[in-house]
Amino acid sequence: MPGAKERELRRRIGSVQSTKKITRAMELIAATRVVKAMNRANEAKPYSTQVTGVIENLAAGGASVDHPLLREAEKTERVGIIAITSDRGLAGAYNASVIRAAERQLDAARTEGADYSLILIGKKAHDYFSFRNYRIDAHWTGMSDTPTYEDAREVAGKVMEMFESGHVDRVELAYTEFLTMGTQRVTVRRYLPLETTATMAEAGSGSGGALASFEFEPSPGGVLESLLPRYMESRLYSAMLEAAASEHANRQRAMKAATDNAEELIIKLSREMNQARQASITTEIMEIVGGAEALGGDDANDMIQAILENTEGTTV
Repeated sequence: MPGAKERELRRRIGSVQSTKKITRAMELIAATRVVKAMNRANEAKPYSTQVTGVIENLAAGGASVDHPLLREAEKTERVGIIAITSDRGLAGAYNASVIRAAERQLDAARTEGADYSLILIGKKAHDYFSFRNYRIDAHWTGMSDTPTYEDAREVAGKVMEMFESGHVDRVELAYTEFLTMGTQRVTVRRYLPLETTATMAEAGSGSGGALASFEFEPSPGGVLESLLPRYMESRLYSAMLEAAASEHANRQRAMKAATDNAEELIIKLSREMNQARQASITTEIMEIVGGAEALGGDDANDMIQAILENTEGTTV
């Protein structure tokens, strides 16, 4: 009956309005957090840039070192894959895109005849791969939202330990690179082994002469060797910060889309409720008119006018 349908539509409209308030609040929270994450990523860039510049200048100045992090395996038997995702959902395709990229790297390693080693950051990646019975060698949760340098140092330390011990021969890093508020890109980069000192020297050849007059203690090679682990930590930290900013940006867009969809649904349901209300009023008028005519009354028009006056404020 029309009255029951109207009540059902009212309940649905109230439910959608409540959902709209939640998604709107989450959109505003994500907008605030993405700005903070962008600022943290920008603040960390000078340190990473400076470490990279010093390493390139040292290599260009003739420093050479035989470090385990520079070891190139003759044959790749196991590929380590670092995937940076979030601990929470409601961020659109953010997690799914990184997981697909990591899975492609895993399949590529198998195609090459190599084994894989999963190093996962974030609950979503862990849930996905564990549910599908993939072997997970290391995972961390609780650090994707606001990563700290200590978090990056802990993860990088574990990865470097696996690489130096020969457990993995190559490490790939999959994360979402933050470009702008509206553009984020899933990126897969080689994390280990590092470029050779010759490659670093070529990159820093433009400023290598600037360090030629400096003396390093204990030696240029010793300084370079001590900086390489810090370089690995700063690279991972930058990736984690960009991933955090990308997560919040994706969540803001997803919640905005959900809020807009809720608004459209409310408009649609309101129209349906108005139609049901109109049908209810029309049915009531017809029943009264029919009853008045059946009784032979002459005041049917007066009764209809009274009903219309009572429903004057109703939207139909």
